[in-house]
Amino acid sequence: MWEYLIHGEPSPRLQAFLEGVGKALEAQGFRFNQEAEAPNLVLNAITPENPRPYRRKAQATFVASVLELPEYPEDPLRQLYPYLVRALSNVLLAYVPGKGVKFLTLELGHYQEPEGEGFFERVAARLRPIACSRLVINNLFEQDLEPELWHGDELTESMYRAGKKLKEWDLLPAPFPIEEILPPEDLRHVKRLYGIGGLSYGNLSVRKDERRFWMSASGVDKANLREIGRDILMVKDYDPKRNAILLSVPPHVEPRRVSVDAIEHWMIYREHPGVGAILHVHAWMEGVPATSFNYPCGTYELAQAVAEKVRQAPDPTRAVVGLKNHGLTITGRSLDEILERIEGKLIRTVPMS
Repeated sequence: MWEYLIHGEPSPRLQAFLEGVGKALEAQGFRFNQEAEAPNLVLNAITPENPRPYRRKAQATFVASVLELPEYPEDPLRQLYPYLVRALSNVLLAYVPGKGVKFLTLELGHYQEPEGEGFFERVAARLRPIACSRLVINNLFEQDLEPELWHGDELTESMYRAGKKLKEWDLLPAPFPIEEILPPEDLRHVKRLYGIGGLSYGNLSVRKDERRFWMSASGVDKANLREIGRDILMVKDYDPKRNAILLSVPPHVEPRRVSVDAIEHWMIYREHPGVGAILHVHAWMEGVPATSFNYPCGTYELAQAVAEKVRQAPDPTRAVVGLKNHGLTITGRSLDEILERIEGKLIRTVPMS
């Protein structure tokens, strides 16, 4: 059974909201346990003056911070994102009594549930996929990359060219400066728990052989993918027992972590030998099939949902899949082929629902 608890010191109106959401969660299979060491979900009450974080003891704990406001801000992404990060949250709920809740995710998803019939049930239904997801973000590095690949190959060169092209198309949103938003103690906590050193959006990969693929690292400038082990990593497998991505790196480099979407790319490459490259961008295309839920990045559930949509495509080697309230995952024979196929067809604003 999934467990949740409430953290912080909510105002009376926020307390009533949290209790209503809690009862709806319990109807959907959760159990309230205020003493849980590693709850699946924490409802964390914060204020603009003190966005106090809940300090997780396990990666499996997802935190939904809840902020009461008199009105929705004009620019919710810019004005609310710092609270999301400072409270070390997976999702932020901006609650305006009488109007409803605006959700904001780390992946820049933002959507609203208005007050009215079934309000608490709708909010709980939005939180459930987040709370019940399993992160696959641990990396195991082995210094066994072939010397002839220490400086890359023609495939990593194609990643460099693709990153430059994405920059030209203005499809690499400037990452929020996490080190400027978080105080040093909280940044150290995040790095210890998740290995996160920065936030950036979008990723790309190319197949090397039957089992392995090159992939962009987490938190790096995708417009300048050059150094092997730092900007680009060799993914060689996924270890389900340790729930970790296995990577081959050169012996002389202190590696960065691979993109959190590595598990998604691994699933697609494993099932479809004809897929030679995968691109993920925070953009949209008309008429694309999309996942049903806004699962968090780096979760097994998101990977499964995307892999299922690729499987259902008329041609899985040329699929375009929408990630609800998030962006696109696109497969192709090569990165050059993907970029040629989608040029002029992307919509920069992802529809939110």
